[in-house]
Amino acid sequence: MAGMNTENENRVEALEVRLAFQDELLDALNATVARQQKEIDLLQQQIRLLYQQFRNAQPDDAPGGSLRDDIPPHY
Repeated sequence: MAGMNTENENRVEALEVRLAFQDELLDALNATVARQQKEIDLLQQQIRLLYQQFRNAQPDDAPGGSLRDDIPPHY
C-alpha cells in the first residue's frame, strides 16, 4: 500500500511541475500576443496616416485622371 501512495505522490508532483511550466509558457505567449497587438495597432495607424497623405497629395479635381494614365508608353 505504501508503494501506491509513493507512486501517486510522484504522479501528482510530475503533474504539478508540468502545470508550472505550462503557466510560464502561457504567460510568455500572452506577452507575445500583447506585443504583437501593439505592433498591429501601430502599423494600422501608420497605414491610415499614409492613406491620408496620399489622399491629400491627390486632389479630386487634379488633371490626369488615374495613376494608370501616368504609365510611360514603353510599358
